[in-house]
Amino acid sequence: MEVLQLIFDTTLATVLDVLPIAAIIFGFQLFVIRRPVPHLKQVLFGFGYVLLGLSLFLVGLEEALFPLGKLMAEQLTAPAFILGEGVARALRWSDYGWVYLFAFAIGFATTVAEPSLIAVAIKAQEVSAGAISVRGLRTAVALGVAIGIALGTLRIVTGTPLHYYIIVGYIVVIIQTLYAPRMIIALAYDSGGVTTSTVTVPLVTALGLGLASTVPGRSPMLDGFGLIAFASLFPIMSVMGYAQLSHWKARRAARREQSGE
Repeated sequence: MEVLQLIFDTTLATVLDVLPIAAIIFGFQLFVIRRPVPHLKQVLFGFGYVLLGLSLFLVGLEEALFPLGKLMAEQLTAPAFILGEGVARALRWSDYGWVYLFAFAIGFATTVAEPSLIAVAIKAQEVSAGAISVRGLRTAVALGVAIGIALGTLRIVTGTPLHYYIIVGYIVVIIQTLYAPRMIIALAYDSGGVTTSTVTVPLVTALGLGLASTVPGRSPMLDGFGLIAFASLFPIMSVMGYAQLSHWKARRAARREQSGE
């Protein structure tokens, strides 16, 4: 009964959240464009599916993903797991190797499975006539997120101020922007946004809060947030780096062909 009550309450809240979106879309269609909504029955069914899907997804976050992320952080940072039974000493940042590895793996896996990234990669391949591959873009973005989240967990463990990383990261992005191929720059910046969506954000947020709650001397409010910033910033660097590397390889191959002739 508690689960059913949770589903009902979440569905009601979702309806209230989606109603303004529906009001804007239908309002513009009827009062500004002044045309009936094409395929109204299908559209209404689609809104129903959206409401149901969002509601079940939010329930799943509350009941599974958030607790799971917190549980993994607690288990990976337990002194008995890190040092072994019967060993007592102060933990160092280098002792949390499994945390960094888990953060890298979960960042890569969730990003590869991100529906919004898949959609953007497909469109990028279509628009670029195959110059940008779906697999290449997804891999580049996933590597960026994985590195960013791993570095973000290191920041939480060490307690280093967040703005140091962000400032240095955007300096690197600006320098890359000056030298990266023009066709990839806008896509690279968009890639930082599509990664922070339905699959990645819940697990990463839960990981950060759980880690900050279990590492001695860390505050969930001050240190637990910020991983999403890393997940947004580092894909920009990785995608532009992927394009720069591909461009360099193409130029190198062209020079070899010319010298061979």
